[in-house]
Amino acid sequence: MAASASSTTLKPSPSSTAVSFLRQRPLSTTFGVTALSYRRHRDQPRRFVVLSLDAKPTILVAEKLGEAGVNLLKEFANVDCSYNLSPEELCTKISLCDALIVRSGTKVSRDVFESSAGRLKVVGRAGVGIDNVDLAAATEHGCLVVNAPTANTVAAAEHGIALLTAMARNVAQADASVKAGKWLRSKYVGVSLVGKTLAVMGFGKVGSEVARRAKGLGMHIIAHDPYAPADRARAIGVELVSFDEAIATADFISLHMPLTAATAKVLNDETFAKMKKGVRIINVARGGVIDEEALVKALDAGIVAQAALDVFTVEPPGKDSKLVQHENVIATPHLGASTMEAQEGVAIEIAEAVVGALKGELAATAVNAPMVPAEVLTELKPYVDLAEKLGRLAVQLVAGGSGVKNVKVTYASARAPDDLDTRLLRAMITKGLIEPISSSFVNLVNADFTAKQRGLRITEERVILDGSPESPLELIQVQIANVESKFASAISDSGEIKVEGRVKDGVPHLTKVGSFEVDVSLEGSIILCRQVDQPGMIGKVGSILGEENVNVSFMSVGRIAPRNQAVMAIGVDEEPSKQSLKRIGDVPAVEEFVYLKL
Repeated sequence: MAASASSTTLKPSPSSTAVSFLRQRPLSTTFGVTALSYRRHRDQPRRFVVLSLDAKPTILVAEKLGEAGVNLLKEFANVDCSYNLSPEELCTKISLCDALIVRSGTKVSRDVFESSAGRLKVVGRAGVGIDNVDLAAATEHGCLVVNAPTANTVAAAEHGIALLTAMARNVAQADASVKAGKWLRSKYVGVSLVGKTLAVMGFGKVGSEVARRAKGLGMHIIAHDPYAPADRARAIGVELVSFDEAIATADFISLHMPLTAATAKVLNDETFAKMKKGVRIINVARGGVIDEEALVKALDAGIVAQAALDVFTVEPPGKDSKLVQHENVIATPHLGASTMEAQEGVAIEIAEAVVGALKGELAATAVNAPMVPAEVLTELKPYVDLAEKLGRLAVQLVAGGSGVKNVKVTYASARAPDDLDTRLLRAMITKGLIEPISSSFVNLVNADFTAKQRGLRITEERVILDGSPESPLELIQVQIANVESKFASAISDSGEIKVEGRVKDGVPHLTKVGSFEVDVSLEGSIILCRQVDQPGMIGKVGSILGEENVNVSFMSVGRIAPRNQAVMAIGVDEEPSKQSLKRIGDVPAVEEFVYLKL
């Protein structure tokens, strides 16, 4: 995937003043040649000399990378290590580069991809988060984005444990006091960790490593993570529990969840109120998962005794930050990955990913979708949207603490199997199932790998229908087995959570929940209510939403029989307040309800 060599400005030596230069002439997409022509006398024929033959791609390293990674890159490519580039300088350089490696400080914007004029093939992010890379622009310009998600694991876990122990024994405050000439032994009495309950919120790579180490300190470990395999948790000696149980029973809470729409400010006034008084909180994940103003109030009220934070909503936080300056807070400047070993590991991991991508290999750490032929994407686009939204709906119906392991996808189509490639659809269902509560970015390249990594087994079944094969699909059905549901009506007669959808006039629709037929457009968000089928129910619920100026886009009722149970599906454009949702739940005929974000 290497592109032609970059153009170079050459200066003739003083002894060759008659030498004139030719522009670089690309030999192919891989090779380039820089040549010069000269003649010593005007009547002599012009002669050509090849100055360089460049068969290597060019990789720009825009932020400091460990030496081992740079050396690995140099074995394959020409490496330009240029740090602290301004956005303008980066845009100027990028048209001469086949790959770009950054950390978190360089913004890889749409302007960068446009300035590359199609030459940039790979962007490597040396770390996990890719907030600084415009993924949409990368995909539009055919550029693969890869990251290095595993090398920081141990370093982040160790820093979490360091903050845990330092907080418990007031190490930072006591150190500052002694250096200020004080000796306040009675003021800095700590708490013991032995026998205390630690809730690990997010039981992925880092969370499970923290759990292992905390077990060695004699702590009782509980964890919350919808995707954590129960057998892996048991092997470590960890009990999987619901979110509410975890925060209500823990003496210490360690956060290891990604920052997504579902986890943003997940620790807030409401959740702090549910915690045991005197709880202590550690965060080495993402700053945005905590409502920082709410945390300050909880600290002042004594609900939270102490907090140890490595990450913040805005980094660096302001000098006058009440949270940072709070006497019961230990703060470090995002040091989770800052060990010599982790830096070298990240460098090697990202170098291997970038080199592999330039060789044309499929990268398991790819975080954006590969280009799809326009005609295929045009036909499948509404079904792609349907697939992802069905996945999102299904996973939100799973009750907290239930591990999602077995998912069955059924496609009904009049087309022959050879005429319908479901890889993209399966990838989008996987994306919908995983992304809402994960830091993973799922696409056609890494969907199967990501699912396997999380112990998620997805099986596919095709139902061949009679009729015209003009449309690629009649319906898609997603079933999750062996889980509990927060909306019991979503459980089908065979015992699985089941959602089914179709495309109508180019728009994805939810057409079945459990055993109930519904018909609601998958736009905005959805409220599902199981109710006693009786007159006036639509009006009652609609009035509650109308009073809060929540616009209802679609409403559908599916029932077993008249005056029996029914499921009402309501599409809303805005998110109702918790008070409005509670009022809906308090309607006497409403037996259960759930609000689902799309």
